[in-house]
Amino acid sequence: MQYIQFDKTKKYDLILVGRVAVDFNPVDYYCPLNESTTFKRYLGGSPANIAVGLARLGKKCGFFARVSDDQFGTFVTDYFEKEGIDTSRIVRCKNGEKIGLTFTEIKSATESSIVMYRNDAADLKLEPGDIDEDYIRQGAAVLISGVALAESPSREAALKAMHLAKKNNVPLIFVLDYRPYNWKNKDEIAVYYSIVANEADMIIGSREEYDFAEGLLGLDGTDVSSAAYWHKKNAKIVIVTHGKEGSTAYTCDGQSFSIRPFPVKLLKSFGGGDGYTSSFLFSLFEGKEIIDCLEFGSASAAMLVASHACSEDMPTADEVREFIRREKEEYGEMVARV
Repeated sequence: MQYIQFDKTKKYDLILVGRVAVDFNPVDYYCPLNESTTFKRYLGGSPANIAVGLARLGKKCGFFARVSDDQFGTFVTDYFEKEGIDTSRIVRCKNGEKIGLTFTEIKSATESSIVMYRNDAADLKLEPGDIDEDYIRQGAAVLISGVALAESPSREAALKAMHLAKKNNVPLIFVLDYRPYNWKNKDEIAVYYSIVANEADMIIGSREEYDFAEGLLGLDGTDVSSAAYWHKKNAKIVIVTHGKEGSTAYTCDGQSFSIRPFPVKLLKSFGGGDGYTSSFLFSLFEGKEIIDCLEFGSASAAMLVASHACSEDMPTADEVREFIRREKEEYGEMVARV
């Protein structure tokens, strides 16, 4: 069943709103960040990673963002262009704002962490005037990242994109994408998350992220209650992720579909979520059934936690299919399905 209808005549399969950043991942494995000496640079930021993932899978993406007016800004825009992502709505900051930097730590195969530098971050300077209706109309869907709501003027820009998507009947996807940096308190998170979640056709996030979004609603903190609440608003699909425990998609007709992670040798514990989201959306755009979307997303996530990078290691559709084939050959047909 197709729960969300996407107009395949549109120029872009997905237009994303949110941060474009730079990641530094250590080449020194399994030691704390203070002892790491060598790093590899990658494009980062959850919506940016999702855009790259979809581009690798053959989908066309547009993007609303602000980046720094320096070499890092050049690096990320050049990277987007190389991947075939439209950069016509990516604006250079003019007042010295810097692109967000993330240094990651790989302490063990199961223990990783990140340190973000986001003071005066360029992505949070996205302005409402940067969002234009004509571009929104060219998208089959619009994706808003939760981090874009953390601070003005980015939050107003994201809310404008939301309103224009709804005005033009463009499906809205909300990736909760909580990061503690830039938020002032839990009530602020709940207010702005709930505004966008109320209008979203699809919501995806972890249990912790839903708890933040529902902080003023008095729900009981269970996945079932979350899905029921957002289905009564506008959501057709509500996805709750639980890391190594897997994930479940709840649909507006009362069904639920669950998936387990594919078994892999972990290199790091971060980066899988963006691969999961891009591959799930790819499958959804292709008209696949929800359980097949989940399987494709879970496979991509497994591939990424076993690799060093996120954006750079986003797989093609053939690579995901081959991974699933090998996993099922080794572990059995139902290796990931519940």
